[in-house]
Amino acid sequence: MIQKIARRLKIKAAIRTKVSGTAERPRLTVFRSNSQIYAQVIDDVKGVTLASASSLGIKDKMTKTEKAALVGKAIAENAIKAGITEVVFDRNGYLYHGRVQQLADAAREAGLKF
Repeated sequence: MIQKIARRLKIKAAIRTKVSGTAERPRLTVFRSNSQIYAQVIDDVKGVTLASASSLGIKDKMTKTEKAALVGKAIAENAIKAGITEVVFDRNGYLYHGRVQQLADAAREAGLKF
């Protein structure tokens, strides 16, 4: 288990050397736990979160991938309200598969460009 977490953190560090958010094009980062998924739009220059969404408030009975799609749609709506249309995607060391991919696809469909 520790090896799995260490592997993800190593991949995350490699990604973060290449991916950085600016005011014009902030970073959309994803965190997933065993039961929830969270997304934030971050301006790394100022170090502030511009928009966020999570699956914490979703009480409906659905799969984790369906929840991820709802969070993707919500983060896109929140980002567009904040005046953000373009982001750079940070998968945070997770494979671009399953919940992470579903969140990204839903955000794209809701109007975010990345």
